[in-house]
Amino acid sequence: MTDTAILKSHIERLDLIARGKVRDIYAIDDAHMLIVATDRLSAFDVVFDEPVPGKGALLTEVSNFWFARTADIVTNHLTDLDLRDYVSAAEYEQLRDRSIIVRRLQTLPVEAIVRGYVIGSGWKDYRATGAICGIELPPDLPQAGQLPEPIFTPSTKAEVGDHDENVSFDSVADRIGRDVAEQVRRISIALYRRAADHARERGIIIADTKFEFGLDSDGGLVLIDEILTPDSSRYWPADEYRTGISPPSFDKQFVRDYLETLDWDKTPPPPPLPPEIIERTRAKYQQVRDILLG
Repeated sequence: MTDTAILKSHIERLDLIARGKVRDIYAIDDAHMLIVATDRLSAFDVVFDEPVPGKGALLTEVSNFWFARTADIVTNHLTDLDLRDYVSAAEYEQLRDRSIIVRRLQTLPVEAIVRGYVIGSGWKDYRATGAICGIELPPDLPQAGQLPEPIFTPSTKAEVGDHDENVSFDSVADRIGRDVAEQVRRISIALYRRAADHARERGIIIADTKFEFGLDSDGGLVLIDEILTPDSSRYWPADEYRTGISPPSFDKQFVRDYLETLDWDKTPPPPPLPPEIIERTRAKYQQVRDILLG
């Protein structure tokens, strides 16, 4: 993995489809896309100006690890096409550790979030209403308390610079159809359980995580984007976990907690991130990769 940070990728022979919060997407052909995980960092749905060197390669490695471990639960978007057939030799050396070639699919307009613990926006909703996404929860749960069972708490998919919004299951069913929504809920919880068991054996708690799905030409459900990375999940060291606080984490919650100490309204432009925050964030990404993958 190179220490050279990539804030934006540039590929001469391919057309850029979009730049997301973290990923750049290029057209391969009518049926395939190239996704490049850059070193951009986003928090509170705002993209920061400073990159985290090597972050994109770490995210790609962790995500591909989980794709392989969950392929029996749901089909994913990965292909066996070779990156070297579509980019120059120099581009390949720069992008090989942070790129995947995937199928083009119809993306579902929902963030499939599964929570095993009450924290973050779920904690705020619970304190206000006693529920998350319309799901009534036991009274008197503490901050970071474990839920009796993992719950499916979807949100809308926001554009870059906008904020996701927690929604009810019925709202998701209205958007994508009840049968598909029920598949998404069932599969998302199964994925979370599989990953949480693996992580717990290695001393890591997965508090919550986010999945995204698409539909193939036959209407089949396909797992897409990234899965179970420090960008899309809350990872807590089990030996430091306790309730009543936002526990120490291996993920970008560390950055969120830092940002909460600033006088910033969580809208662009973002505040500058100090070098020590960047380095500690990079170290946390590396640490969770090493623990999970060995």
